[in-house]
Amino acid sequence: MIKQLIVGDVTNELAATRRTLERLPEEHMLWRPHEKSMTLGGLSTHIINLLNWKITIIQYPELDLSTVPPQRAALEKRVDLLEEFDASVDKFEKLLDESDEIALAEEWTLRNGDHIIFRAPRAIALRTFGLSHMVHHRAQLGVYLRLLDIPVPALYGPTADEKF
Repeated sequence: MIKQLIVGDVTNELAATRRTLERLPEEHMLWRPHEKSMTLGGLSTHIINLLNWKITIIQYPELDLSTVPPQRAALEKRVDLLEEFDASVDKFEKLLDESDEIALAEEWTLRNGDHIIFRAPRAIALRTFGLSHMVHHRAQLGVYLRLLDIPVPALYGPTADEKF
């Protein structure tokens, strides 16, 4: 039952995220709405990173941020973002398909060295740290699109740009 819930959510959210990434205007990848905000390209790359973290949640019992390389450079081309997104989705869906309820119930930990940031069953980590975190940043991306006057795709219902 747990796996069915995850798969349904993941399928819908990944499709919605791809629809949003398809709208990225390459001429604005360095744009940011505020000096404290990520650039459009940086935010989009972060969304890709979060997808890759979902892969890590399934593959490993923990992620230690102290061992992760410094923040990667933002991707600048929509085609590169979509290509990495699609490859990561394929890998993630395969790993999720191969996972069983026992594996999804195992404890997963996010740490920074000795400091425990988050510890929960893998299924909860996928939901909160993986999926909800990605949806949060996708929503930010929707605001960026709106501010750049790029049509925002319908995700959970119609937008001002896409009526059903």
